[in-house]
Amino acid sequence: MPTPNIIAREAFQPDWDHVLAVVENRRPARLPLYEHHIDLPFISKAAGREIALQGQRKEDYVAHYRDVVGFWREMTYDAFDYEAAICDIFPGHGAILGGEGPIQTRADFEKYPFDDLPRIFWETYRPRLEAIREALPPGMKAYGGCGYGIFESSQDLVGFEPLCIMQFEDPELFGELFRKIGDLYVTLWSRMVREYGDIFVFFRMGDDLGYKSSTMLSPDIIRQHILPQYRRVIDLVHQSGKKFLLHSCGCIFSVMEDLIGLGIDAKHSNEDQIAPFEKWIELYGRRIGLFGGIDVNTVCSNSPDDIYREVLEKGARFRRLSKGFGLGTGNSIPGYVPVEGFMALVEAAKKIRHDEVTGVCRS
Repeated sequence: MPTPNIIAREAFQPDWDHVLAVVENRRPARLPLYEHHIDLPFISKAAGREIALQGQRKEDYVAHYRDVVGFWREMTYDAFDYEAAICDIFPGHGAILGGEGPIQTRADFEKYPFDDLPRIFWETYRPRLEAIREALPPGMKAYGGCGYGIFESSQDLVGFEPLCIMQFEDPELFGELFRKIGDLYVTLWSRMVREYGDIFVFFRMGDDLGYKSSTMLSPDIIRQHILPQYRRVIDLVHQSGKKFLLHSCGCIFSVMEDLIGLGIDAKHSNEDQIAPFEKWIELYGRRIGLFGGIDVNTVCSNSPDDIYREVLEKGARFRRLSKGFGLGTGNSIPGYVPVEGFMALVEAAKKIRHDEVTGVCRS
């Protein structure tokens, strides 16, 4: 791997239109980097100092997000991720990680404080969103919006195994649950797109519908109960003039045509053990934008030189094959990722950009 900073840090000027081009499925003038998320412990490790919110005053929030956004800008990203996590404000939150959630019966459902959730949500996240607006440097925006998705919210409120049981033992409650979650999402997303559309280059929902070999629920159940709620959010986003990206892990090919039919503009998340990224390009690259391309395991396990060579080759090839393409890992950068592996990916992206400017052709 060459010495870092092939393109001098001073020469990089963020321009969110490059990531917007991907979700609009047009070729960006400059290859953009994209990550679903970069965890704060990783940013602290890479920066060599703790990056954390130090208080609850407005200036504390602004200083924190200047640190966070500054890291993404230094790594030559044109935009950074921010999601106001819906599940995190649920009373009884935690079943998405396993076990039972606060709703197991109809009585639980009827007494759950759904009507109070919007107040809790905005009290929690308004200070952060306002700080981001102030902290963004020229040329940068966020992508994200309301964090978590319809299916993940059902898991957090019920638990995955109890949810599967509810599907058969109380199908009426099962259906009402998804409609209620959809109502909540419409309430939260309506205000998000109205009041904070200026800070987001596009909106995004993260909802992991699949695992390695299939969807978590049957495709027919997803079509009946989850996708109608997606449509409500996607329509809201489009009516606001913004584009919509779906992040979903797992093997979801069985419902991808349905998702494209709903109007998703772009898709993220891919694993080589499920399918090579070329399959995503072949099947969907003419219709939607695609982000990712590099398996997280590659960045975790391989040497920096091997990572650099693989990203250089794949990134340039995917850039040729897919009009709307943004380079990054197929998922995110958790705290355990080696800094050297991540930097190899970033430096390869810089080299691809440099080669395009200087006219170097890669076969």
